Amino acid sequence: MNKYFYLLCFVAGATLVNAQDFKKQYRQAKDLYEGARYSAAMEAFKPLTVYDQNNPFTQYASYYYALSAQQLGYGSVAKDMFLQIKKLYPGWDQLAEVNYWLCKLYFDQGEIFQALLVASQIKQPALQPGLADLKRVYLEKVNDVETLKMVLEEYPQEREAARALVKLLGKQPVHLQETALIESLITKFTLPREKLVVNELPKPVFKETYRIALIMPFLAATLDPAPVVKRNQFVLDLYNGIKLATDTLRKQGINLELLAYDNERSVDATRKILQEPELKTADLIIGPLFPDEARPVLDFAKTNAINVLVNPASGTSDFAPHPFSFLLQPNHETLGTRSAEWLASKVRRKNCMVYYGEAVKDSVLAFAFIKKALELGLKIVYAEEVRKDNSASILTNLITATEYDEWKKPTKFRLKKDSLGSIFVASDNELLYSKVINGVETRGDSILVVGQETWITDTSIDYSKFERTRVNLAAPNFKSTTSPAYIDFRKRYLKRHGVLPGEYATLGYETMMIVGQLFKLYGAQFLQALPPGQSLPGVLGAGYQMQQPAHDNGIVPVIGFQNGVLSIQPAR
Repeated sequence: MNKYFYLLCFVAGATLVNAQDFKKQYRQAKDLYEGARYSAAMEAFKPLTVYDQNNPFTQYASYYYALSAQQLGYGSVAKDMFLQIKKLYPGWDQLAEVNYWLCKLYFDQGEIFQALLVASQIKQPALQPGLADLKRVYLEKVNDVETLKMVLEEYPQEREAARALVKLLGKQPVHLQETALIESLITKFTLPREKLVVNELPKPVFKETYRIALIMPFLAATLDPAPVVKRNQFVLDLYNGIKLATDTLRKQGINLELLAYDNERSVDATRKILQEPELKTADLIIGPLFPDEARPVLDFAKTNAINVLVNPASGTSDFAPHPFSFLLQPNHETLGTRSAEWLASKVRRKNCMVYYGEAVKDSVLAFAFIKKALELGLKIVYAEEVRKDNSASILTNLITATEYDEWKKPTKFRLKKDSLGSIFVASDNELLYSKVINGVETRGDSILVVGQETWITDTSIDYSKFERTRVNLAAPNFKSTTSPAYIDFRKRYLKRHGVLPGEYATLGYETMMIVGQLFKLYGAQFLQALPPGQSLPGVLGAGYQMQQPAHDNGIVPVIGFQNGVLSIQPAR
């Protein structure tokens, strides 16, 4: 018995001595670290990083070994040791500090997303101020806007990323700033504008008279006084609408001087017009309507800081974004996005089909719709590009019957009744959308169809069918012909020109009435002074809201027939 007792005492004594040795070695290594002798400290800590059941300092030795390596600039060595600590000792009570230093190491090595991932694992309140400072220092070194935008997509609550992005955007020239994004981030994170936005929006410059240059294919050499429709009649109608609006605005105290130039639908003629000295004094250029002639005008506008509206009827992104160009129409992405927002608010059944045509704009419109629809909880159960050779698939999908009644009328379909909530059609092609409408009418269920405003000009489809099949149309150019403003406009146009105003005359009038408001409220450089998200009421139409960075119109009413009357259908 005594023999075993002495043996146990010996083992215990040896263990105690061993533990004392580890403590002594750790203390010596720690002294070296605190004395900033990091190379010697690494050598002293290294044997203590090996696991030994009698060594209570393994985790701390590993931690200070990594810190010593970091101080010496051995980032990879330090990172490997910190990662080893996390793997071997997941329950260690100092892991928050390990993650803090790992975060810094990832930032040092340019691995921003990995650094933020590690930072998201740090929950201790005591470390948050230092962590915020760390993020601020490194994120403000990022000089790429798109990288910071991606950071916010991945970490939407990351205040320091928002701060860095606002600061970077705020350093840009005013005409290039994404003001809507700046404002939304400042509001969301309560950021100090005065410290971050260096280049503020300019103060409005108001004038007694604003000069507007119209560069359009008037084709004056081919015009004759005969009362027949001219081959460029739409240009003449647009011009007549603009002139009538100018008279209206003058009575409201808004004076506009029109300078009309005939560019003859020619790039060379357009370049010659741009050599006119008076063009540099214009406050706005409208035209030349077509992309090829528009390019030199856009270059001229950028050089001379002149706002330009290339084509009032166009929503193509060929004309914007551009620091001095804007669209009166929504672009195709906005049309798709607003259609999805409206549709998501109206349907109970979330299953949705999408058909789109072969045109590039159709694809852009459809994909923008799908992206927003998915975000809002709609389920895109089927999407197809429809070409002439596969257009029959629309009816195949919608009205292939599985059962009939005694009169051979289909009662059940392969696509079950009321299984589909909606169909979005991104096309102006009558062959495509007529098949969708006919298919929905044959089914006789409650599918909601959303299409495009151009359908309403198609005389081959009776308007009653639009109402029966619950067809609604995204219609940025809708004007209520029964409104007092439209009746007054039509009466004055008829009195002056002897004919009722057509689509382009109405567009020209509404364009200039919107432009007049912009000049009155925000002065000559209205494009740069216009607050983000600001809406202007329309006179004949729904109004105008410039979006950043696309510089297009964010207002897209959706219309439909009710009791035979075409009207705006509000979202719920």
